[in-house]
Amino acid sequence: MKETVTIVLSTLLGYALWLLLAMVVIGGTVLADTPTQAIHTKDGAKCAAMFDDAIKVNIRPECVRELAPIVAAIRYAENGTTYQYGIIHKRCPKGYRPQAGWCAATVQKNWDRWHKAGAKGEFITYLGGIYCPIGAKNDPTGLNKHWIKNVNKFKKRFAYRS
Repeated sequence: MKETVTIVLSTLLGYALWLLLAMVVIGGTVLADTPTQAIHTKDGAKCAAMFDDAIKVNIRPECVRELAPIVAAIRYAENGTTYQYGIIHKRCPKGYRPQAGWCAATVQKNWDRWHKAGAKGEFITYLGGIYCPIGAKNDPTGLNKHWIKNVNKFKKRFAYRS
């Protein structure tokens, strides 16, 4: 009897582990409960700390739950090494913290503008027209057309869970 219970429990545990593995594979390589965890997964602990600081300095506290996942999603969508958040501006220094800070400030500023204009349509669509416009001179291969879709996809993965 004891052997039967042990076999049944071992089998159930094995099935549970396989199910978990399947969920990880199907869900993709990025499984994050928070935007900070997503940045930690992609860029490491040091960059996650810089991301947190950029959010703290540039995003108002009441907007963090909505906007921090967007900033993390932009990092993943841009995927740059020199311009990690895609900020190519003569006044924005190269480097992770300046890029993260400029991105967070841009997201907050445009969130405010979007609300002031009546918050019509989706925010990321509005932001994409400013942050990553289709037909921009610095997009000779036309990749900007994918930005809104990619940011939306990543934002869903990095949203805070209730």
